[in-house]
Amino acid sequence: MKKLIALFKDEEGASAVEYGIMVALIAGVIIATVGFLGGDVNDAFTTVETNIDGVAGG
Repeated sequence: MKKLIALFKDEEGASAVEYGIMVALIAGVIIATVGFLGGDVNDAFTTVETNIDGVAGG
């Protein structure tokens, strides 16, 4: 039991595994955000493009 407690109290620097987990979580959040907002952003750019074409007469 003491070894388990010592493991949780270990305050050494992050290991490669911990950095890998953090990168995976950040990537997951980015992918979820793009998936959730991607359509709205695409619609906004399409609207801007349409309005620019209308003003420029193109």
